Amino acid sequence: MGTIDDEHYDLELENRLKVSYTKLNVEEEPEIECAVRILLQGLGEDINREGIQKTPLRVAKALRHATKGYKQNAKDIVEGALFPEAGLENNKVGRAGGAGGLVIVRDLDFFSYCECCLLPFQVKCHIGYIPSGQRVVGLSKLSRVVDVYAKRLQDPKRLADEVCSALHHSIKPAGVAVIFQCIHMHFPTLESMFLDKSPQGCIKVLVSSGSGIFEDEDAIYWGEVFGLLGFRSSMANKIQKRNTTKQWCSSQASPISKSINPSMVSAVTSILRSLGEDPSRKELLGTPARFLKWLMYFQNCNLKTELDVILGNSSRGPQKSNGNVTVNKRIHSELSLPFWSQCEHHLLPFHGVVHIGYFSAGIDHIEKSLLQSIVLFYGFKLQVQERLTKQIAETVSPLVGGDVIVVAEASHMCMIARGIEKFGSSTATVAVLGQFSTDAKARALFLESLPSNINDFP
Repeated sequence: MGTIDDEHYDLELENRLKVSYTKLNVEEEPEIECAVRILLQGLGEDINREGIQKTPLRVAKALRHATKGYKQNAKDIVEGALFPEAGLENNKVGRAGGAGGLVIVRDLDFFSYCECCLLPFQVKCHIGYIPSGQRVVGLSKLSRVVDVYAKRLQDPKRLADEVCSALHHSIKPAGVAVIFQCIHMHFPTLESMFLDKSPQGCIKVLVSSGSGIFEDEDAIYWGEVFGLLGFRSSMANKIQKRNTTKQWCSSQASPISKSINPSMVSAVTSILRSLGEDPSRKELLGTPARFLKWLMYFQNCNLKTELDVILGNSSRGPQKSNGNVTVNKRIHSELSLPFWSQCEHHLLPFHGVVHIGYFSAGIDHIEKSLLQSIVLFYGFKLQVQERLTKQIAETVSPLVGGDVIVVAEASHMCMIARGIEKFGSSTATVAVLGQFSTDAKARALFLESLPSNINDFP
């Protein structure tokens, strides 16, 4: 574990996989690109528009990377990385922290694509095993094996079971324990986006899988795993009681529309087939329609007409700015307005919150529901966050006399579901108009009022 030979093997294996992966992509990506163009046209987009001209290629590369596990074999990764360790005799299991005691790797971050809706979900993984028969494995291989199965269309429980089984058969330990903490973006309906006062941002599930001496969920050995992970007894009970993910994806609860464009359904089906999946597998039968239901939220439409309808519901007329801040003029804030959107570069979701500030001088403030509608309206487009922030500011500006500051904070799936795989990152963008563009003190006062944890989205 951690030896020079192990590191050399890692590098050599990675290079071989890269070469193989590149060769496989050469002829297969054009089919995915063609399917993506059909989807973009179905959304009413101009596929020659500069912002999305290369989107089909970017989507194809992202999907190929996200599903490269179909081309990999966990056994190939573990073989050659098993090392003899003195003191681990055949048919004997060391305990109490000696040779052959429990080995745990904690907090491994991965992502996978949900087989129900084709949206990515995050996985924090903990793996433990008890060596047997003079066999220990290079620690990096535990992570690599998880990655093989995560880079496929998955369900959390099946993912945990597949990882556990692969490690048990490859290492042949006394037992393997796997715990996954999975986070899936909530699949909201249009009605819930507008009507729910506290819309759900994500769904979290805890799943586990065990083999050998961990096969019994009530086995005493699980207590040692939970103890080393620092899990409280309540969390341990949740894992054991909720060890199922039936309908964990909220898209399963939504009725599938019968009016979906057949050519778009065929396009998604061809993508599944190109990735190495069988579209007729029962778990995937409704996947194209569920994915398209989400994607069609972002259909291009008559921007001006819909925006006029939203603004026409406001009884507040334009307000004039009175120059510098005075004692009669204060900053009014509407914080943490949730939004969902779809990145036009990779067709991957991003979601977060928008904060809006403007000056109020003894007059009624704008209804929060109106600001929320404006935020959601601009979210329902193929977007980039910078443009989204600017559009919101420009729309709110005439309603408040021209002085406005808008901050958007978002988590982007394209930051994890591609080669960079940066987990836990977020992006903040700012747009300022009127006095906020020149008054540093006013900007500072508003920014100080924002919630401190930018990752804590609703």
